[in-house]
Amino acid sequence: MIRRLRIKFVCINMAIVLVMLCAMFLTVYFLTRQNLERRGVDFLKTAAEDPSLLQTATEDPLHPPYLVLEVERDGQIRILAVGGMQIEDPGQLAKAAEAAEKPTGVLQEYHLRYYRTATPEARRLVFTDMSGERWAMEGMVETAILIGCAGLVVFFFISVFLAWWAVRPVEEAWKGQRQFVADASHELKTPLTVILANADMLQGSEGLTGQTRQRVENIAAESHQMRGLVESLLELARTDSGIPREQMASLDFSALTERALLPFEAVFFENGHLLKGEITPDLWVVGSRRHLSQVVEILLDNANKYAAPNGAVEVGLRREDKGRCLLWVRSQGPAIHEGDLERIFRRFYRTDAARSASGSYGLGLSIADGIVREHKGKIWAESGEEGNTFFVRLPLDRGRQAS
Repeated sequence: MIRRLRIKFVCINMAIVLVMLCAMFLTVYFLTRQNLERRGVDFLKTAAEDPSLLQTATEDPLHPPYLVLEVERDGQIRILAVGGMQIEDPGQLAKAAEAAEKPTGVLQEYHLRYYRTATPEARRLVFTDMSGERWAMEGMVETAILIGCAGLVVFFFISVFLAWWAVRPVEEAWKGQRQFVADASHELKTPLTVILANADMLQGSEGLTGQTRQRVENIAAESHQMRGLVESLLELARTDSGIPREQMASLDFSALTERALLPFEAVFFENGHLLKGEITPDLWVVGSRRHLSQVVEILLDNANKYAAPNGAVEVGLRREDKGRCLLWVRSQGPAIHEGDLERIFRRFYRTDAARSASGSYGLGLSIADGIVREHKGKIWAESGEEGNTFFVRLPLDRGRQAS
C-alpha cells in the first residue's frame, strides 16, 4: 500500500510538471512564431514601400534574403532589389504570388514569404526566404526538448525524495495500525480460548436448566464467531506484512485449484448448489502454496454464501496471452450493485450487513486482494446476467514456460 502511494505521488507530480512544461514551451513556441511572422511581414511592407532602403542592409548577416519585383501594366517584370536569393524564374514566383488569395502569406513550394501591393504605375511583389526562421524554430524546439527532458529527470529524483518524505508519516501510522491489529488479535486469542474451553465444559455438564443451557450455548456461539474474526484479523496483519521470499516457489496452480475444490464439493452439495469445474492442467506460477490456496478457498466460500438456492457455481482456470493465467469463480445469485464491485474488496465492507451473523466479517475478499497483489496479480469482480464472477489474474512461471 505504501509503495503504491509513493508511486502515485511521483506519477501525479511528474504529470503536473509535464503539463506545465508543455504549456510553457507551447506558449513560447507560438509567441516566438508569431513574433517572427510579424517581423517578417513588417520587413516585407517596408521593402515594398521603398526598395532602395534594402541596399544598405545587403551585407548584414542577420538580414533575410529578399527579392522585390515590379509587374508593369503590360506584364513586364522588373527586379527592383535582390539580396542573397538565387532566383531562376522570377515570372513563376510572380504568378504564384498573384494567384494567392491573401495579399500576404507563404508560398510553401518555394519556402518563401510574399507580400503584394499596388502602386499607381504597377504591382509590387516582395519575397523573403524563410529558411532562417525555420532554422530558428527548429533550434528552439530541440533546445526545449533537451531542457524539458533534463528538467523531468531532475524533478523525478526530487519527486522520489518528496514522496518518501511526505508518505513517511503515513507509513509510520500504517505500521502502527498493523502492529496494533496483530497485537490486539494475539491478546484477544487467549481469553477467547479460555471462554470457549469453559463454555464447552459447561455444555457437557449435567444439571443445567433449559434457560441456563441456552445461555451457555449463546456464549459458545458468540465466542466461536469472535474467534473467527480474530483469526481473520491475524491473517490480514500477516498479509499486510508481506509474504516471505522463502515461501515463494514454483507450483502447479492447476493442481492446487483442483485440491482446493475437493473439500467444497460436499459443502456445495449440502447447500443445494451445483459445482462445475473447468481447469486447464499444467499451469505453473511462482507463489506461496498456502496463500494461493487461501485465495481459492475465500472465493469458493464467498460463492457458497451468496449463491442463490439451487444455483450453479462454476470454477475455471485457463491460460491467457502475455504469459498469464486467469482463475474465475462464477455463482448464480443476486447481482452485485455496480457501485459495490470495487468496494467489496475493502476491509469490513459487506453488501449485506446481516451476513456478519453467519461468519462473514467483510475481511475475506480484502485478504484475497492483498495476497493477489503480493503475487503481482490482479483481482476484480463483475456482475451480469450469468451471475457474479470473481476473477484472479496471475503471471505464469516463465521458467516453466521456457522449459
